[in-house]
Amino acid sequence: MAHTKAQRAVRGNRDSAGRRLGVKKFGGESVEPGNIIMRQQGTKFKAGEGTMLTNDFTIMALKKGTVAFKTRQGQKYIFVK
Repeated sequence: MAHTKAQRAVRGNRDSAGRRLGVKKFGGESVEPGNIIMRQQGTKFKAGEGTMLTNDFTIMALKKGTVAFKTRQGQKYIFVK
């Protein structure tokens, strides 16, 4: 006798692929224009000087320099200096 009747019990037993979010370039690392610094859902980190926030909340470098993470007035920012 089968343990599951007509495969009904395993219908929702699939897992989705990971979204590959998180920090891609850490503080002190050098970046080129266009490099992705962080991929995130929502604005956990905000774009500071030398960075931009894209439509899917990815923060990327606009100029060549080094990455810096700072907190100002309770908000977390990412800079490229």
